[in-house]
Amino acid sequence: MARLTVVTLAIAVAAFLLVLELLRRRKLREKYAALWVVVAGLAVLLSIFPGLLNGAAALLGIAVPSNLLFLMSLLVLFAVSLQLSREVGMLEEQTRRLAEEVGALRLHLDRIERDRRVPKDETGDSAGSGDIRSDSPDPGAVGSRGHGHQ
Repeated sequence: MARLTVVTLAIAVAAFLLVLELLRRRKLREKYAALWVVVAGLAVLLSIFPGLLNGAAALLGIAVPSNLLFLMSLLVLFAVSLQLSREVGMLEEQTRRLAEEVGALRLHLDRIERDRRVPKDETGDSAGSGDIRSDSPDPGAVGSRGHGHQ
């Protein structure tokens, strides 16, 4: 085997093993692992049989086989970028929706707490007797839920 073939085979096998190890440690989600296993497998295959790239390039009318490799790499990276951009958009929408829900729940909780305090004031209890909460705007005050601290 030529030295270049050995080096490319070693790199391709290392990439394949890295994908499997990341999958085993659950650092890579399965839906991405399939793509990376296929890419690493193709790299191993092309390292062992470089003539396949030459044949594919000739079949597609590409004069230099490395140009086909660059084209395939570009298409894979484009597809991955597009998929990740789509998921980022979905996650941004989900984050916005969850933030709105948290805000609505905080408002609801504030109304419930205010309604619970009103009857005590009407029965003659002083506003501060027995209640450790303070109506102070200080976010660090006792009983404050820390709206100011995120």
